[in-house]
Amino acid sequence: MQVTIDIPDTLAAQLAAAGKDPARAALEALNVTQLAEDYQRLLDLAAEADEQEGIRQAREDIAAGRIYPAHQVFDEMRKKYGISR
Repeated sequence: MQVTIDIPDTLAAQLAAAGKDPARAALEALNVTQLAEDYQRLLDLAAEADEQEGIRQAREDIAAGRIYPAHQVFDEMRKKYGISR
C-alpha cells in the first residue's frame, strides 16, 4: 500500500530542528492513529458483546420466571425512596 503524506514546510523544519526525521514522525503518527482506531474497534466489539450478554441474561430470567410487572417495581421504588405519585 502506498501512502502519500504532505508535511507542511514549517512542521518539517520544526521536526528537523528537533533532530527528528519528518518521514519517520509521519509514520509514527499514522501508527498511533491506527492503534487508536483498533482500540476503538475493540471497545465497540466489547460493548456489543455486553449488550448481547444482557439480552441473554434477560431471556434466561424470563424463562425462569424471575420477572415482575413494571408497576410493581415502580411502586417498590416509590416506597423505598419516599416518592409520591
